[in-house]
Amino acid sequence: MRRFYQKYRNYILLNRNILISGVFAFFGGALFTQLYSQYDSNNLANSIVTLAVEYGIYIPLFAILFYLDNKDRYYDQVTGRKLSGRIKNDIKKLAAAFSISELIFSLSKIAIHYQLLQVSAVEPYQASMIGSLTAWAIFLISINLSVKAVKLFRG
Repeated sequence: MRRFYQKYRNYILLNRNILISGVFAFFGGALFTQLYSQYDSNNLANSIVTLAVEYGIYIPLFAILFYLDNKDRYYDQVTGRKLSGRIKNDIKKLAAAFSISELIFSLSKIAIHYQLLQVSAVEPYQASMIGSLTAWAIFLISINLSVKAVKLFRG
């Protein structure tokens, strides 16, 4: 088990950070969509604005968690100097990996959330939660494949 963890440590921590920030965004989005629905009946606007609120929670929290887990990679162990080139390179790789995965997440989240609000079979917070859970399942698969493809954790 220890060997498995050491081999996949970076991927495990990445997924942990995604899940932690995702949980906060998930509940923040559910709360927001319920409140928003009391003031505006436009379901498409509700879906889009809720997604924006979720990103406002998710992205900063993920960035902080990712940095905390990987900060040792960004400093030279001997001199203690910041490795700006590695930071820039990792930011580019993260942007590449997340861009497609986030597009997939956003489109599926909005579509599912909107459709559930349209059928009115569920409360707005339930529509948000169902949409998020489904979109997250798709996102987790695509982000892990993307991170592997851009070789984020090599070199």
